[in-house]
Amino acid sequence: MQSDPKTDHTATIQKTARRVLTIEGDALLAMAQTLPDGFVAAIERIISAKGRVILSGIGKSGHIARKIAATFSSTGSPAYFVHPAEASHGDLGTITTSDIVIALSNSGETTELGDLIAHTRRFSIPLIAICGRPGSTLAQAADIALVLPAAPEACYMGLAPTTSTTMALALGDALAVALMERRGFEPEHFRTFHPGGRLGARLARVAQLMRGGEDLPLVAPQTSMAETLLTMTQKGFGTAGVVENGVLLGVITDGDLRRNMAGLMDRTAIEVATKSPLTAPATMLAVEAMALMNSRKITFLFVVDPENRPLGILHIHDCLRAGVQ
Repeated sequence: MQSDPKTDHTATIQKTARRVLTIEGDALLAMAQTLPDGFVAAIERIISAKGRVILSGIGKSGHIARKIAATFSSTGSPAYFVHPAEASHGDLGTITTSDIVIALSNSGETTELGDLIAHTRRFSIPLIAICGRPGSTLAQAADIALVLPAAPEACYMGLAPTTSTTMALALGDALAVALMERRGFEPEHFRTFHPGGRLGARLARVAQLMRGGEDLPLVAPQTSMAETLLTMTQKGFGTAGVVENGVLLGVITDGDLRRNMAGLMDRTAIEVATKSPLTAPATMLAVEAMALMNSRKITFLFVVDPENRPLGILHIHDCLRAGVQ
């Protein structure tokens, strides 16, 4: 009975994928168990630099260098990529003595990096190498050499940069995260560098989305319900906060109106309001406020300071418009 060629191809493809992932995974585990010498020194050197972190490399190493530069910049360590060939034709002028350079080359013998290396040596610009050979030109020239552990490429011919680029990329991530923690990088800092998209929305604070000032629907405790209803209508939130001496005493919602329908117009605002309402601090993450509103089946929250003074109002529609989900 003949085997199905399609089934045979599927098994071969899956076997190849597992082999590649296993080889690269083993290499990462080996690097995690024995970090390259100089890793801590590299972190301290980058922290002490007054300028930017310059990443450079060519070919596959160049692509990895670009990604590391982007990760650094988005996590509090200003960085950018300089192409080594362009550096030899004028872009060396963008690298100052306040900067620090990280050069990537698995062999450590990339010819195109020559002028960049010489420039850092001539002007005493700190140079960190990420490479695979401790005795290479790049490693010997660098102030700190982060040498990747010996590991086979996942390519069956052992030629295509696979395992080596994966290790370099992961080491770049390790540097970026270690720098984040060393700098005390907080979620609000992350939002500063990621204002757009879903991630930025999830890191937004209530204070950034709430509406305040003249938009706040506030009434005094003894305000008549006729006037209170007018305020609720004018402000467009379908609610009113009852405030005395600047402190939020209660909140009137559509539900409160329905529960007090009998004789409603003969009552005052404080008589109808729900006392000690659910509120949110300005520092709460918008995604947390959204979850709170969903769990309580409400559509808004008054935002208050530690003394329970109203600062603003956050409507669920404000969260949705900002992309908070």
